[in-house]
Amino acid sequence: MTDKKVYPVQLVQPDGRRVHGSPYADTVADVDTEELRGLYADMVAIRRLDAEATALQRQGQLGIWAPCLGQEAAQVGSARALHPDDYVFTSYREHGVAYCRGVDPGQWPRLWRGVSLSCWDPDEYAMTNPAIVVGAQGLHAVGYALGAHLDGAEIATVAYFGDGATSQGDIAEALGFAAGWGTGVVFFCQNNQWAISEPVQVQSPIPLAQRATGYGIPSVQVDGNDVLAVLAVTRGAVARARDGGGPSFVEALTYRMGPHTTSDDPTRYRSRADVAPWQARDPIERIRRLLIAEDGWDDGVDAQVHEHAEATAAAFRAGTLALGDPEPTALFDHVYSRAHPLLDEERTRFTDYLRSFEEAPS
Repeated sequence: MTDKKVYPVQLVQPDGRRVHGSPYADTVADVDTEELRGLYADMVAIRRLDAEATALQRQGQLGIWAPCLGQEAAQVGSARALHPDDYVFTSYREHGVAYCRGVDPGQWPRLWRGVSLSCWDPDEYAMTNPAIVVGAQGLHAVGYALGAHLDGAEIATVAYFGDGATSQGDIAEALGFAAGWGTGVVFFCQNNQWAISEPVQVQSPIPLAQRATGYGIPSVQVDGNDVLAVLAVTRGAVARARDGGGPSFVEALTYRMGPHTTSDDPTRYRSRADVAPWQARDPIERIRRLLIAEDGWDDGVDAQVHEHAEATAAAFRAGTLALGDPEPTALFDHVYSRAHPLLDEERTRFTDYLRSFEEAPS
């Protein structure tokens, strides 16, 4: 006897038709046409900003960028399920989450341009800055959730990470700790099918959500390109965490349409045939089709959405170009909390090296 196959939660099909009979539909029954337009506008804005950031990196204005092209629904749907006091721990690709948390796009470029170690004040937006160490934010989220519980705060803590991070020891430890202590963490895995150049099949022969099941943590797979389904599933996980029900694990099945970062060439490890099926599942086009089918779309809406998206991209560009280049010796700042003789020696030698170019005859 075989187990009944469990399909990812889906509320809107790629062609824009609704899926009927899903128990998750009731969770988003309050999302009317106006709110649906808002979700669509969020995704369009973040895609436009993402394209602007990539262009700025190609122009030498940013050191690097991690595109989120194709993952807009997973990020916007989950972020819009959160309460203002819920705390978000991100990796380095959650630009859509930052947008939904209200972070000024003009603040984002600081880290990516290399002029600062952070972009924004985490406490202002209840969201940490981009984390480059893969999987470390899972442990931070669990610790914060436990502290919040001890303080009597009825909030959810959300840890975002990719499929590759599920093979990191930090995520394994975070899952074990969260299960043992019953902490209110939503582990949100954006399974975009690629850990840099390694396909997800290398990470696990079974669905990643089942890894959480092994720890006794309720888990669910969701169509990560369906913004309504992601919203519904995340709302449930957040409610569970806020009510003291413990951790949950969400695996959002999506696809990284672009490179891992702007220093990556995805054509070296995947073909156009790999990408084509996912292009047909585009999260933005899916909701546009739904709006058209339900008479929630016209040229005026389209113009307003894209006007706002252009303004968002312009704010990001302006914030980037307003940043000056850091002083070369700033490389040595904040390495240690106190003065260190070896670091002082290295700073002096580097300063002398730079001065040698100024003194060299022309």
